Amino acid sequence: MAAWTGASSGIGAATAIYLAERGARLVLGARREDRLHAVVDQITTRGGSAVGTVIDVTRREDLERLTNTAVDRFGRLDVLVSNAGTMAVSPFDELRQDDWDAMVATHITGLLNGIGAALPVFRRQRSGQFVNIASTAAYVVKSPQAVYAATKTAVKVLTEGLRQESGPHLRVTLVSPGFTNTEGVGKGASPEAAAAAARQREKMAIPPSAIASAIEQPAGVDISEVVVRPTAQA
Repeated sequence: MAAWTGASSGIGAATAIYLAERGARLVLGARREDRLHAVVDQITTRGGSAVGTVIDVTRREDLERLTNTAVDRFGRLDVLVSNAGTMAVSPFDELRQDDWDAMVATHITGLLNGIGAALPVFRRQRSGQFVNIASTAAYVVKSPQAVYAATKTAVKVLTEGLRQESGPHLRVTLVSPGFTNTEGVGKGASPEAAAAAARQREKMAIPPSAIASAIEQPAGVDISEVVVRPTAQA
């Protein structure tokens, strides 16, 4: 039984659909209610099991509601995938501080809210897995992605710290996608950055479904870190 954030499109939607087809039971969370319910309907009409709940990962109570929904509906929570993200990149000189704040709040605070909501559940169960979605930007910083890269580096660091404290009963996995063909690439960025990102996406991006296979692992196997990127991406 898995719970997802950022499940209404892109990597979140594609991985949810992929795993639902393989029998996973899902609780999907996202801000956009219409898009979220469209993903849930796509899964259920194919015979899969999924429910949706509207959440904002920057709110602790929303993450608690997501994990509580999983436990109430299915009796347990096996996996929390922290996938919500924003990529509103821009040069520092543009001083788009609201965008900086949004990336910090979504990628760092949102991740911590997920840990805070799911960790007590996993401890009670003596089992569970965190799957945290970072980015290749956590490994290579390219202009004008500095703030985005900093927040994804924080995801990488927090995931490693959580892994070290997780003990023998929990699994902690970091998945860092490269250029992936999602609508979020360049969304909200400055016009120049958005155009550059769109060109790169059309040139080399991998499908979101490519990330799903990196998440699917059998019980007892803990893959700590996976980088998934196009072969053409340097």
